[in-house]
Amino acid sequence: MEHVPPAYTRTRILVGLMITLGVIFVVRLFQLQVLQHDYYQQQAILEHTTKFSIPASRGLIYAHDGIDKFAPLVLNEPVYTVYADPTYVKDASKVSAAMRRIAGGNVTEKFEDRLKDEKLRYTVLARQVSKTQADLIKKENLDGVGLQQEAKRVYPEDQLASQTLGFVNGEGEGQYGIEQALNGDLGGKNGLLKAVTDVHGIPLSVGSENVQTAPQNGKNVVLTIDRNIQSKTEQILKAGLDKAKATKGSLLVMDPNNGRILAMANWPTYNPNDIKNVSDYSVLTNKAVSDPYEPGSVIKALTMAVGLNEGKIEPNTTYNNTTTTKVQDATIRNVLTSPTGQITMTQVLGYSFNTGVVQVLRWLGGNEINYKGKETLYKYFTEHFMFGQKTGVKLAGEVAGDIVSPDDPQGGDVRYANMSFGQGMSANMVQVLNAFAASINGGTYYEPQIVDGYLGADLKAFTSEPSKIKKTGSISQDASAKLRQMLHDAREGSSVAHGEKGGYYIGGKTGTAQVYDPKTGNYSETETIGSYLGFGGQDKPQYVIMVRVDDARNGGYSGSAAAAPIFTELSNWMLDYLQIQPKG
Repeated sequence: MEHVPPAYTRTRILVGLMITLGVIFVVRLFQLQVLQHDYYQQQAILEHTTKFSIPASRGLIYAHDGIDKFAPLVLNEPVYTVYADPTYVKDASKVSAAMRRIAGGNVTEKFEDRLKDEKLRYTVLARQVSKTQADLIKKENLDGVGLQQEAKRVYPEDQLASQTLGFVNGEGEGQYGIEQALNGDLGGKNGLLKAVTDVHGIPLSVGSENVQTAPQNGKNVVLTIDRNIQSKTEQILKAGLDKAKATKGSLLVMDPNNGRILAMANWPTYNPNDIKNVSDYSVLTNKAVSDPYEPGSVIKALTMAVGLNEGKIEPNTTYNNTTTTKVQDATIRNVLTSPTGQITMTQVLGYSFNTGVVQVLRWLGGNEINYKGKETLYKYFTEHFMFGQKTGVKLAGEVAGDIVSPDDPQGGDVRYANMSFGQGMSANMVQVLNAFAASINGGTYYEPQIVDGYLGADLKAFTSEPSKIKKTGSISQDASAKLRQMLHDAREGSSVAHGEKGGYYIGGKTGTAQVYDPKTGNYSETETIGSYLGFGGQDKPQYVIMVRVDDARNGGYSGSAAAAPIFTELSNWMLDYLQIQPKG
């Protein structure tokens, strides 16, 4: 038997092991590089691929500036979002210190905790960082930290039309006003970048695996607001409230011939550029649409419109005024105790006699307050003047108000007698102004417009939105003409016309409404809301104005003492601004 040296045997074993291992490596490499190539290639790509949102540019907002010009009310200013991919962050403490030092109050809550969470591939460290801050962050050369350019909303006119505009929160969502109502149109749609990144987590400029969906920028909106009318309206409102020793009020201007809102002002107000320092959040709401109230005697004009259209009254129709009238167990009184006797319907508007419009309600029912008369008034209020439903104006927060049906147990005779002069019902200012416009413009109810159209990306091409008609024949043209004349004659013969320009066709109606106190279930003995609702122009009304003063302290009835002077001052200015010529 041949003897094999031990060293030779060991060598053969080692060679065999090496060959076996080599075969295993070759097979495994073949499996990884050939059979499973696509899988591992995809895993490698995923390891170095990050998804980035490409923000759309939010649309701008403009107002008219006279004829064929637009004034910017809302613009965009470049700012930056600082983000990080924690898997690429090498020194979280260095990143935290730099962010605290440079970004300061712009850092996001608990960003330091998220920096350490390597399960995350994207986390925001700071928002709305200025370009100067962004440049300083770049110089820090922080691994895994990137910058994304976005836009911050800027309101160049500060508080002008602030409650109409609203603002944009830190998440880029519109809040209140147009910003919220048209958030979809203004916001556009963000794009997407799925990109291969370098060791710092920064997207590479080239790469076959990069996928990009372009953002769709938001639309540029043009409001029906005239910047000059808006500015003057705000000035006159504030000055008028100061004279009346009042702290709250609203003022609207509309073109009654198309429903376009030309100005919408509220006081107190705020500056959307400084939203962080707003302490009273009630100033954010647009009370012209969000705060229904009992409008009071301005509604008498609409009750007269119903009577005229139904053929129950004429301007010179009379009734016997004894200063009070009985409705079931309630006694309804006039504020003024004279004159008495035979009073015309035009005088009812001039003296604001409650008993006169209650009599109109009786005539609607065949000379008594009954279901027929109440149903007629309800039908006009809800179907012709659109009370009890939202107007459709494109503003966030509109509240519909409340009109009680005669079929409701609460819709009794006393309530309807009160509704004939604007108590026992609620409506927002735009509803009341629009109903009034329909009653004096010839009878057409236009949906109130706050959005006039859109500007193209070149900020030149303008596409307008046509006015929408909700009701043709709210009242007849004949009834509308008679009502206009009644309102003109009623104003002309009263003290509220003091100070108005001569030679023009001006008309209107005061209102002083008691304020209902839900805590006591009664009307306040001291608190009132004063209103004035009027029109102006030459042969036909070219503007309508509504004034609301919540807490006047200058004595007298707030409708005539506080609200009417505001109407007169703004009406005089409108006549000049619109270049309406007086009669010779």
